[in-house]
Amino acid sequence: MNLRKYSAIYKLLKAEEKRQLETINLIPSENYPSKAVLEATGSILTSKYSEGYPGKRYYPGNKIYDQIELLAQKRAKEIFKTGESYHVNVQPYSGTPANLAVYLGLINFGDTIMGMNLSHGGHLSHGHSVNFSGRAYKVVQYGVDLKTGKIDYDEVRRLAKKYRPKIIISGATAYPRKINFKKFHQIAKEVGAISMADIAHIAGLIAAGLHPSPFPFTDIVTTTTQKTLRGPRGAIIFCKEKFTKDIDRAVFPGIQGGPHNNVTLAKLVCFEEAKNPAFRKYQKQVLKNSEVLAEELKKYGFNLVSGGTDNHLILVDLRNKKISGKEAEEKLEKAGIIANRNTIPGDPRKPFDPSGIRLGTPAATTRRMREREMKKIAEWIFNVIDGKENIKNIREEVRVFARKYGF
Repeated sequence: MNLRKYSAIYKLLKAEEKRQLETINLIPSENYPSKAVLEATGSILTSKYSEGYPGKRYYPGNKIYDQIELLAQKRAKEIFKTGESYHVNVQPYSGTPANLAVYLGLINFGDTIMGMNLSHGGHLSHGHSVNFSGRAYKVVQYGVDLKTGKIDYDEVRRLAKKYRPKIIISGATAYPRKINFKKFHQIAKEVGAISMADIAHIAGLIAAGLHPSPFPFTDIVTTTTQKTLRGPRGAIIFCKEKFTKDIDRAVFPGIQGGPHNNVTLAKLVCFEEAKNPAFRKYQKQVLKNSEVLAEELKKYGFNLVSGGTDNHLILVDLRNKKISGKEAEEKLEKAGIIANRNTIPGDPRKPFDPSGIRLGTPAATTRRMREREMKKIAEWIFNVIDGKENIKNIREEVRVFARKYGF
């Protein structure tokens, strides 16, 4: 590896590799890409500018890049079974810019958008006040029923009829249940809004046919490619054909310059991998692991928002454990278990130190952990948070355990 000659930098790289190898990653938005995805990301394709779109570039020397981008578009539509009524833009750098491109391309500053409240499971880019989406547009936010922890679609409809938003956004970053995208689309049509689904977290489950799909009815669908899809850090936007010109102009030149061609190639690789039957088998195991981890945590007295999970993530309400999400996150990290603090619906605490933690199984499943391992992980989480065992002892157990599982 040529990086070895830069010893200080190389040491940092190897230190992070060691950290990842010796810990258990339960952050639901993180995963481990394949060696082929990593190879594409680190390839010579990083060296070329290709502003514009296939056949309409602002730089010469892009014939091969055109082929790569066109094939990535084709494969993306194939794995999500969109049919030919959709166009896909594979250039967005990441999820938030993809969402902002949709707003920029389809509505005016000051128009009203409607998305899920961040503390109820939504995303910053769905209209939170500190994000560009909440500063450039008027925002209406829906949430979950505080008793059930699930989306109240009647309340969503009531708010939509009252405020008449231009775009209604479905999708979440910390919602452990299936989302009825068809209901969201129907509500949007009732009030003359554009229906938009952000499937960043559950894209892999949808591609595998294990979660209700927003296709073929939703107007706009955005997703990242690195979470359950196991691709590179990046995003894509699907849109109905009538929105093609506006979406493409919003991405380039609207919010970004030339695409990262190495990442486009890596996206193409992950789409190819998603066509393999092993991909669906993996997604099934993600769900099995999530269900087992949730049930085991409940046995240890943890309260789960909505009572459980239908997908890859679990949201834990720690109030009965007399510990904050930040404290739990820090204790777990000392034990080698990586989970992030997270708000819960109706959270009385501040977002930086909320009442919950968010757990997910995609990364652990990629490392070939199964149901038996989930039971052991639940036991460690209980012992850490309830103080049943010395954290240093647990850390050593986790270190030995984790090293058995490669990336």
